[in-house]
Amino acid sequence: MLGTFAGALGARQVSFDNLEADTIGEVEDEGKVLVIKRIKHSMRLSASEEDRETVERVLRVYADSCPVARSLKGSIEITSELDLTPV
Repeated sequence: MLGTFAGALGARQVSFDNLEADTIGEVEDEGKVLVIKRIKHSMRLSASEEDRETVERVLRVYADSCPVARSLKGSIEITSELDLTPV
């Protein structure tokens, strides 16, 4: 997911540094079987304030082009959030 997000930013010529992510899976017990129900993807990066609108737009749409997100769509809820530090 991080690679797809980075690639989408690059395709839009957004310069950024220090792209990092934490991903947390939330699990529930279903009939004595642990099942992943939700994935929370929290990303951080440094970019120009001028690019904020583009970065936020990419955040809203990149999952539609991500092989992992598309494979899990409908079975596991995936959310992405971003902390942008202006440079």
